[in-house]
Order: sequence, then structure tokens, then C-alpha cells
Amino acid sequence: MSTDFQHARLSLGARLRELRTEAGLPGRELAGRLGWPQSKVSKLENGKQTPTTADLTSWAEGTGRPDAAAELVGRLRGLETQYRSWRRQLAGGYRSVQEAHGAQARKTRMRRSFDPTLIPGLLQTPEYARAVLTRYSAIHTAPPRDIDTAVRARMDRQSVLHEPHRAFHFLIWEGALRARPCPPGVLAQQLERVAARLAPGPVRVGVIPFTADMNVPAGVGFSLHDDELVITETWHAEMWLDDPLDVTLHDRAWKALERNAVYGPDAHRIIVRAHHALEYP
Repeated sequence: MSTDFQHARLSLGARLRELRTEAGLPGRELAGRLGWPQSKVSKLENGKQTPTTADLTSWAEGTGRPDAAAELVGRLRGLETQYRSWRRQLAGGYRSVQEAHGAQARKTRMRRSFDPTLIPGLLQTPEYARAVLTRYSAIHTAPPRDIDTAVRARMDRQSVLHEPHRAFHFLIWEGALRARPCPPGVLAQQLERVAARLAPGPVRVGVIPFTADMNVPAGVGFSLHDDELVITETWHAEMWLDDPLDVTLHDRAWKALERNAVYGPDAHRIIVRAHHALEYP
């Protein structure tokens, strides 16, 4: 999570605490008024959970300051703008972005991810990763000076795949196997890397074929971390969502996607078809 975002969330939490203390309310009493567990009050005040608009409105009313709702929601909107800005994240180059994801990977014991356009970063070859990051750099007009460092950081992240106390479940849209952000030879090696991960084990890979009867939109990739955090990513933005409602929504989406996935030999046949298309487009 970006430092700017966390600072903004801490500032919002401090303002919430100020409203509560001005009202002379202990945290337990406010939680009782709002019908929340006391832990939620603590998390919001300490910047450990992002409030929803409804949370802020309830807080303002619960502390006897309904007039403060607009101010609180305005702070949230500003926070969300920082949250979503790739431009802000990339101002310091790609290395810092990769390191932030690496830190989260080391915290996560069970990761589930869905990728509709690209091979997941934890399964990428160095050459494929370099091509992807170079394209991102061009789109976002970010300085390409640290691409090599970012590639090394992404490869270093992959060490978590071999740690016995972690488990991974990747779902890859068939279109991501055929997309060409890199030369055909690089993509061929990348497909071989994915195929090697199809064997049963703590790293599970499923493919969602073109013929799948999709029940949810397939345009946005996301990853679920220990059922506590969702990271979504598009060409334009990235969001780190820890609100339980967001996590529940993405969990339902994941389960709908998983029902359409194939594994083992069936997944291997799809990868072989994608490989064959490189030779006979």
C-alpha cells in the first residue's frame, strides 16, 4: 500500500477519533450505538480499515455531528484518489511498486488470483516480465530507468511459491495465454513455465477457456489475500481493498470464476493450443 494512502487513512482515522472524544463517547459505547463490534471502531480510528461512505455517515450521526458527514466523505474521496493513482505510485519508479507487492506476498499465506489479460506476476519469466513492465512504462509515461531492477524484484517475489506454509491458486483467462505483450519466442517460454505448474501441489493453476459460461465480468484482474485483502489492477489503476464487504464481493466473484476453470490435462490442452497458435497464427 502506498505511503501516501496510508498517511491519508491515518489522518481520517484521527479525525474520527476527534469526533468521538469531543462527544465524550468511549469506543465501546459508540460501537454499541452503531451496532458494530468494538474492533471496527478501533480499526477505523487507527487507519487499519478503510471506511465506507455509510460508515462515515453513521459515525457522524452517532457522535452527534451529522453536519460532519460531508467533510468525512470528502476526505474519503480524496483518499480514494490517492489509492487508485498509478501515476502517484510510479513517481518513484517500478522498484518501489514491486517491493510493496513483495512485502504483501510475505504476509499472505493463501493467495487466490484471477488474471484476464496477462500471465500472473508470480508465474512470469524474466523476459516476459521485462516486456510487460516496459509496456506499462510507455503507457504511463513512467521513467523506464529501473525496469531491470523491477524485474529482479518480481523474480525475487517468486521465492514465496516454494515456502511450505503458503498456498496459491491462480485462474488464468485463455485470452491471457494468447495475448502478446512480448515476442513469440518469449511467450512460448512463458507458456512452458505455466504448463510446468499444472501438476498438483500447493501452487494450483486453472485455465478459464473461451467457451466458459461466465457468470461475472471477466475484465478486471484481482487477487485475494487470506480473505482479508483484495488487490485489483487495470491498466489505469490499482486498489487495495480491505473492507469486509469488498472482500466478500470478490470472494463470490472468485467462486463463480472457479466453477468455469479447468485443470490438469484439460488446462494443458488449452496451453498447447495457445503455443500452436504462435507457430500457425
